[in-house]
Amino acid sequence: MGKFVGNITTNGNVRDGFAKYWNQITPENEGKWGSVERSRGNRDWSALDRIYKYAQDNNIIFKHHVFVWGAQQPDWVGRLSGGEQQAAVRDWMKAFCERYPETKYIDVVNEPPPHTTPSYKNGIGGDGASGWDWIVNSFKWAREFCPDAVLILNDYNNIEYENDHNNFMRIARAVIGAGAPVDALGAQAHDAYKINTNTVKGYIDKMASLGKPVYITEYDIGIADDNQQKRVMEEQFTMFWNHPSVPGITLWGYIVGATWRDNTGLQHPDGRLRPAMQWLMDFLERN
Repeated sequence: MGKFVGNITTNGNVRDGFAKYWNQITPENEGKWGSVERSRGNRDWSALDRIYKYAQDNNIIFKHHVFVWGAQQPDWVGRLSGGEQQAAVRDWMKAFCERYPETKYIDVVNEPPPHTTPSYKNGIGGDGASGWDWIVNSFKWAREFCPDAVLILNDYNNIEYENDHNNFMRIARAVIGAGAPVDALGAQAHDAYKINTNTVKGYIDKMASLGKPVYITEYDIGIADDNQQKRVMEEQFTMFWNHPSVPGITLWGYIVGATWRDNTGLQHPDGRLRPAMQWLMDFLERN
Protein backbone atom coordinates (compact mmCIF):
# COMPACT_ATOMS: atom_id res chain seq x y z
CA MET A 1 0.00 0.00 0.00
CA GLY A 2 2.93 2.35 0.53
CA LYS A 3 2.38 5.44 2.63
CA PHE A 4 -1.12 6.00 3.90
CA VAL A 5 -2.90 9.35 4.01
CA GLY A 6 -5.81 9.23 6.41
CA ASN A 7 -8.33 11.33 8.24
CA ILE A 8 -10.80 11.21 11.12
CA THR A 9 -14.49 10.85 11.72
CA THR A 10 -16.77 13.89 11.34
CA ASN A 11 -18.92 14.65 14.40
CA GLY A 12 -18.82 10.99 15.34
CA ASN A 13 -19.69 9.62 11.92
CA VAL A 14 -17.90 8.38 8.83
CA ARG A 15 -18.86 10.80 6.11
CA ASP A 16 -20.18 9.40 2.83
CA GLY A 17 -17.36 8.99 0.34
CA PHE A 18 -14.62 8.97 2.99
CA ALA A 19 -12.74 6.11 1.32
CA LYS A 20 -12.60 7.99 -1.97
CA TYR A 21 -10.18 10.43 -0.38
CA TRP A 22 -8.50 8.60 2.52
CA ASN A 23 -7.05 5.12 3.03
CA GLN A 24 -6.82 5.21 6.81
CA ILE A 25 -9.38 6.21 9.43
CA THR A 26 -8.93 7.36 13.03
CA PRO A 27 -11.92 7.90 15.33
CA GLU A 28 -11.63 11.52 16.52
CA ASN A 29 -13.25 11.03 19.94
CA GLU A 30 -15.11 7.74 19.75
CA GLY A 31 -12.13 5.61 20.80
CA LYS A 32 -11.11 7.62 23.83
CA TRP A 33 -11.56 5.74 27.09
CA GLY A 34 -13.83 8.45 28.49
CA SER A 35 -16.14 8.02 25.49
CA VAL A 36 -16.28 4.23 25.64
CA GLU A 37 -16.54 3.56 29.39
CA ARG A 38 -18.26 6.46 31.13
CA SER A 39 -19.15 4.20 34.04
CA ARG A 40 -16.99 1.31 35.14
CA GLY A 41 -17.68 -1.92 33.31
CA ASN A 42 -20.33 -0.38 31.04
CA ARG A 43 -18.66 0.02 27.68
CA ASP A 44 -20.42 1.50 24.68
CA TRP A 45 -18.68 0.16 21.60
CA SER A 46 -21.39 1.17 19.13
CA ALA A 47 -19.54 4.08 17.51
CA LEU A 48 -16.24 2.21 17.29
CA ASP A 49 -18.03 -0.83 15.87
CA ARG A 50 -19.40 1.29 13.01
CA ILE A 51 -16.05 2.89 12.23
CA TYR A 52 -14.13 -0.38 12.41
CA LYS A 53 -16.68 -2.07 10.13
CA TYR A 54 -16.38 0.78 7.64
CA ALA A 55 -12.61 0.32 7.57
CA GLN A 56 -12.98 -3.44 7.09
CA ASP A 57 -15.66 -3.09 4.40
CA ASN A 58 -13.65 -0.51 2.46
CA ASN A 59 -10.23 -2.12 2.94
CA ILE A 60 -8.71 0.90 4.64
CA ILE A 61 -6.49 1.02 7.71
CA PHE A 62 -8.05 1.41 11.16
CA LYS A 63 -6.02 3.37 13.72
CA HIS A 64 -6.95 3.60 17.40
CA HIS A 65 -6.80 6.85 19.33
CA VAL A 66 -6.08 6.40 22.25
CA PHE A 67 -5.25 4.04 25.17
CA VAL A 68 -3.61 6.20 27.86
CA TRP A 69 -4.09 9.96 27.98
CA GLY A 70 -4.43 12.54 30.73
CA ALA A 71 -7.57 14.01 29.14
CA GLN A 72 -10.99 12.62 28.22
CA GLN A 73 -10.38 9.88 30.77
CA PRO A 74 -13.26 8.35 32.78
CA ASP A 75 -13.94 10.24 36.00
CA TRP A 76 -14.28 7.04 37.98
CA VAL A 77 -10.71 5.85 37.32
CA GLY A 78 -9.19 8.55 39.51
CA ARG A 79 -11.21 7.34 42.50
CA LEU A 80 -9.95 3.75 42.37
CA SER A 81 -7.11 2.28 44.40
CA GLY A 82 -3.80 1.86 42.62
CA GLY A 83 -4.32 -1.85 42.12
CA GLU A 84 -7.80 -1.29 40.75
CA GLN A 85 -6.50 1.39 38.39
CA GLN A 86 -3.96 -1.00 36.93
CA ALA A 87 -6.62 -3.67 36.50
CA ALA A 88 -8.97 -1.17 34.85
CA VAL A 89 -6.35 0.00 32.33
CA ARG A 90 -5.41 -3.57 31.46
CA ASP A 91 -9.08 -4.53 31.12
CA TRP A 92 -9.69 -1.55 28.82
CA MET A 93 -6.79 -2.50 26.55
CA LYS A 94 -7.66 -6.20 26.56
CA ALA A 95 -11.32 -5.59 25.72
CA PHE A 96 -10.40 -3.25 22.86
CA CYS A 97 -7.83 -5.59 21.34
CA GLU A 98 -10.14 -8.59 21.52
CA ARG A 99 -12.94 -6.67 19.82
CA TYR A 100 -10.83 -5.01 17.10
CA PRO A 101 -8.03 -7.46 16.30
CA GLU A 102 -7.27 -5.95 12.88
CA THR A 103 -6.31 -2.57 14.36
CA LYS A 104 -3.07 -1.61 12.60
CA TYR A 105 -1.93 1.40 14.63
CA ILE A 106 -2.50 2.50 18.23
CA ASP A 107 -1.67 5.76 19.97
CA VAL A 108 -0.72 4.01 23.21
CA VAL A 109 0.29 7.09 25.22
CA ASN A 110 -0.80 10.52 24.08
CA GLU A 111 0.56 13.88 25.23
CA PRO A 112 2.87 12.86 28.08
CA PRO A 113 3.90 15.43 30.72
CA PRO A 114 4.09 18.30 30.98
CA HIS A 115 1.21 18.36 28.50
CA THR A 116 -1.13 15.96 30.31
CA THR A 117 -0.83 13.44 33.15
CA PRO A 118 -3.36 10.61 33.64
CA SER A 119 -5.25 10.62 36.94
CA TYR A 120 -4.21 6.98 37.32
CA LYS A 121 -0.49 7.47 36.57
CA ASN A 122 0.71 6.14 39.93
CA GLY A 123 -1.60 3.14 39.71
CA ILE A 124 0.04 1.96 36.50
CA GLY A 125 3.62 2.32 37.66
CA GLY A 126 4.24 5.97 38.47
CA ASP A 127 7.72 7.29 37.82
CA GLY A 128 9.56 4.17 38.96
CA ALA A 129 13.14 3.32 38.12
CA SER A 130 12.98 4.72 34.59
CA GLY A 131 11.24 7.93 35.62
CA TRP A 132 8.43 6.89 33.27
CA ASP A 133 7.42 3.40 34.36
CA TRP A 134 3.74 4.19 33.75
CA ILE A 135 4.53 4.76 30.07
CA VAL A 136 6.75 1.67 29.88
CA ASN A 137 3.99 -0.46 31.39
CA SER A 138 1.35 1.01 29.08
CA PHE A 139 3.36 -0.08 26.05
CA LYS A 140 4.11 -3.52 27.47
CA TRP A 141 0.41 -4.14 28.12
CA ALA A 142 -0.56 -2.84 24.69
CA ARG A 143 1.92 -5.28 23.15
CA GLU A 144 0.56 -8.10 25.32
CA PHE A 145 -3.02 -7.58 24.16
CA CYS A 146 -2.50 -6.18 20.63
CA PRO A 147 0.68 -8.00 19.54
CA ASP A 148 0.36 -7.15 15.85
CA ALA A 149 -0.37 -3.42 16.10
CA VAL A 150 2.16 -0.64 15.58
CA LEU A 151 2.43 1.05 18.98
CA ILE A 152 2.92 4.82 18.93
CA LEU A 153 4.09 7.40 21.48
CA ASN A 154 2.22 10.52 20.38
CA ASP A 155 2.61 14.19 21.30
CA TYR A 156 2.03 17.72 20.11
CA ASN A 157 4.54 20.50 19.39
CA ASN A 158 7.38 17.99 19.05
CA ILE A 159 8.16 18.99 15.45
CA GLU A 160 7.43 22.68 15.97
CA TYR A 161 9.08 24.02 19.12
CA GLU A 162 12.50 23.29 20.57
CA ASN A 163 11.55 22.89 24.24
CA ASP A 164 8.68 20.53 23.45
CA HIS A 165 10.82 18.59 21.00
CA ASN A 166 13.64 18.18 23.52
CA ASN A 167 11.22 17.07 26.25
CA PHE A 168 9.63 14.51 23.95
CA MET A 169 13.02 13.16 22.91
CA ARG A 170 14.06 12.82 26.55
CA ILE A 171 10.93 10.80 27.35
CA ALA A 172 11.20 8.67 24.22
CA ARG A 173 14.83 7.80 24.89
CA ALA A 174 14.08 6.93 28.51
CA VAL A 175 11.13 4.65 27.85
CA ILE A 176 12.73 2.91 24.88
CA GLY A 177 15.86 2.41 26.97
CA ALA A 178 13.74 0.93 29.76
CA GLY A 179 12.29 -1.67 27.42
CA ALA A 180 9.02 -0.11 26.31
CA PRO A 181 8.03 -1.70 22.97
CA VAL A 182 7.60 1.64 21.22
CA ASP A 183 7.30 0.89 17.50
CA ALA A 184 6.92 4.45 16.28
CA LEU A 185 6.80 8.09 17.29
CA GLY A 186 3.85 10.35 16.58
CA ALA A 187 3.83 14.07 15.82
CA GLN A 188 0.41 15.68 15.93
CA ALA A 189 1.72 18.63 13.90
CA HIS A 190 -1.22 20.97 14.65
CA ASP A 191 1.10 23.99 14.71
CA ALA A 192 3.43 22.91 11.90
CA TYR A 193 1.74 25.24 9.42
CA LYS A 194 3.03 28.19 11.46
CA ILE A 195 6.63 26.95 11.29
CA ASN A 196 9.24 27.02 8.54
CA THR A 197 9.08 23.70 6.70
CA ASN A 198 12.84 23.14 6.93
CA THR A 199 12.62 23.61 10.70
CA VAL A 200 9.82 21.03 10.88
CA LYS A 201 11.86 18.63 8.75
CA GLY A 202 14.86 19.08 11.04
CA TYR A 203 12.83 18.01 14.06
CA ILE A 204 11.50 14.97 12.18
CA ASP A 205 15.09 14.07 11.27
CA LYS A 206 16.09 14.24 14.94
CA MET A 207 13.15 12.09 16.01
CA ALA A 208 14.01 9.55 13.33
CA SER A 209 17.54 9.35 14.76
CA LEU A 210 16.06 7.23 17.56
CA GLY A 211 15.60 4.49 14.98
CA LYS A 212 11.81 4.64 14.88
CA PRO A 213 9.46 5.75 12.10
CA VAL A 214 7.67 9.05 12.64
CA TYR A 215 3.96 9.28 11.88
CA ILE A 216 2.26 12.61 11.29
CA THR A 217 -0.85 11.96 13.35
CA GLU A 218 -3.09 15.06 13.50
CA TYR A 219 -2.08 17.46 10.73
CA ASP A 220 -4.22 20.45 9.91
CA ILE A 221 -3.73 23.92 8.45
CA GLY A 222 -5.70 26.62 10.23
CA ILE A 223 -5.68 29.25 7.47
CA ALA A 224 -8.87 30.91 6.22
CA ASP A 225 -7.33 32.19 2.98
CA ASP A 226 -7.64 29.46 0.35
CA ASN A 227 -4.45 30.28 -1.51
CA GLN A 228 -2.33 30.54 1.63
CA GLN A 229 -3.68 27.24 2.92
CA LYS A 230 -2.91 25.60 -0.43
CA ARG A 231 0.64 26.99 -0.45
CA VAL A 232 1.36 25.53 3.00
CA MET A 233 -0.20 22.20 2.03
CA GLU A 234 1.93 21.97 -1.10
CA GLU A 235 5.13 22.75 0.76
CA GLN A 236 4.67 20.80 3.99
CA PHE A 237 2.74 17.80 2.74
CA THR A 238 5.28 17.24 -0.02
CA MET A 239 8.02 17.25 2.61
CA PHE A 240 6.12 14.74 4.78
CA TRP A 241 5.39 12.54 1.76
CA ASN A 242 8.99 12.49 0.59
CA HIS A 243 10.53 11.99 4.04
CA PRO A 244 11.97 8.47 4.24
CA SER A 245 11.10 8.16 7.94
CA VAL A 246 7.41 9.13 7.59
CA PRO A 247 5.32 6.08 6.61
CA GLY A 248 1.92 7.68 7.09
CA ILE A 249 0.10 10.97 7.51
CA THR A 250 -3.25 11.54 9.24
CA LEU A 251 -5.09 14.83 8.78
CA TRP A 252 -7.31 15.98 11.64
CA GLY A 253 -10.64 16.64 10.00
CA TYR A 254 -11.61 17.85 6.55
CA ILE A 255 -15.20 19.12 6.47
CA VAL A 256 -15.45 22.91 6.73
CA GLY A 257 -17.24 23.87 9.94
CA ALA A 258 -16.81 20.42 11.50
CA THR A 259 -13.11 20.40 12.46
CA TRP A 260 -11.49 20.74 15.88
CA ARG A 261 -9.53 23.86 14.93
CA ASP A 262 -10.87 26.87 13.06
CA ASN A 263 -10.23 27.24 9.32
CA THR A 264 -8.73 23.76 8.96
CA GLY A 265 -11.52 22.35 6.79
CA LEU A 266 -10.65 21.15 3.29
CA GLN A 267 -14.02 20.26 1.80
CA HIS A 268 -17.24 22.25 2.04
CA PRO A 269 -20.33 20.40 3.28
CA ASP A 270 -21.78 20.62 -0.26
CA GLY A 271 -18.80 18.67 -1.59
CA ARG A 272 -16.73 21.50 -3.07
CA LEU A 273 -13.02 21.15 -2.38
CA ARG A 274 -10.91 23.98 -1.06
CA PRO A 275 -7.81 24.49 -3.25
CA ALA A 276 -5.53 22.76 -0.72
CA MET A 277 -7.70 19.65 -0.88
CA GLN A 278 -7.90 19.76 -4.67
CA TRP A 279 -4.11 19.98 -4.82
CA LEU A 280 -3.77 17.09 -2.34
CA MET A 281 -6.11 14.83 -4.29
CA ASP A 282 -4.28 15.67 -7.52
CA PHE A 283 -0.95 14.96 -5.83
CA LEU A 284 -2.20 11.59 -4.53
CA GLU A 285 -4.02 10.83 -7.78
CA ARG A 286 -7.22 10.17 -5.85
CA ASN A 287 -9.65 12.10 -8.02
